Amino acid sequence: MTALTSTDFHLPGQKSVYHGKVRDVYFLENDVLAMVATDRISAFDVILPKGIPFKGQILNMIAAKFLDQTSDIVPNWKLSTPDPMVTVGVCCKGYPVEMIVRGYLCGSAWRAYAAGAREICGVKLPEGMKENQAFPEPIITPTTKAEIGEHDEDISREQIIERGFVPADEYEQLERYALQLFKRGQEIANRHGLILVDTKYEFGNHNGTIMLMDEVHTPDSSRYFYLDNYEELFRKGLPQRQLSKEFVREWLMENGFQGKEGQKVPEMTDAIVREISDRYIELYEHITGEKFIGKETESTPEELSRRIERNLISTL
Repeated sequence: MTALTSTDFHLPGQKSVYHGKVRDVYFLENDVLAMVATDRISAFDVILPKGIPFKGQILNMIAAKFLDQTSDIVPNWKLSTPDPMVTVGVCCKGYPVEMIVRGYLCGSAWRAYAAGAREICGVKLPEGMKENQAFPEPIITPTTKAEIGEHDEDISREQIIERGFVPADEYEQLERYALQLFKRGQEIANRHGLILVDTKYEFGNHNGTIMLMDEVHTPDSSRYFYLDNYEELFRKGLPQRQLSKEFVREWLMENGFQGKEGQKVPEMTDAIVREISDRYIELYEHITGEKFIGKETESTPEELSRRIERNLISTL
């Protein structure tokens, strides 16, 4: 079980590199980028001290599958996947907002609602809703895309247009794309016995064309419920069985960490790392309906890094 937590590639035509919380992005000539999904894991805006074997492969493969399954709705940035942990694609100029689509009242939206809010991001919410209840129609609650070290902030469509973040006609198209993508994601999830509860989409523009970017419908960007017992649990007011990264945040909170100043990340034992890895494999198999076959057969991170760089160079 090998985890890749850093890369330092030297690729043909490489111009620069950006190391994010989870992904390392290599910017190449001719508006092309190579996005490496490492095994780093973050929660509460903090990168945890140990990587999770297979996590990068799982996120990259789920995103690649959903990009292919939604390309008839909106053009996307993907060109190829030369390695299970890498996607090569078009470098777009990203819009400075993330499109959060919610089909159910849960998470931060429920916490705000329970505290008395009846409007989120300019969207009015019905009275009398319960936790995990479906909205009459999915709603869009956009956020700003934060700079490094900052938090995303809720924003309304009116504020986005008024502040000039996105032109009105383009923003309306982003909304249409987001809702169509969410509907497709829900249909695919239902076929696999799941409910796509909420998710986020990032869009960019390349030569005047709006494109879907980044990851799509992965457990890091989305929340899923199990379909089979949703109604029973909702009727009884019990917590839903979830498929998302929420279990990592719950483990951290149970051990006294929420990313606040002065708090220390709990020890990540080998057993915890393996458990998180197993949960990501479970997520992959439920979300895709396919058996997971791990590709990380290399015995050291250095060997894994060399494999990825070799596969990348062979396709550039």
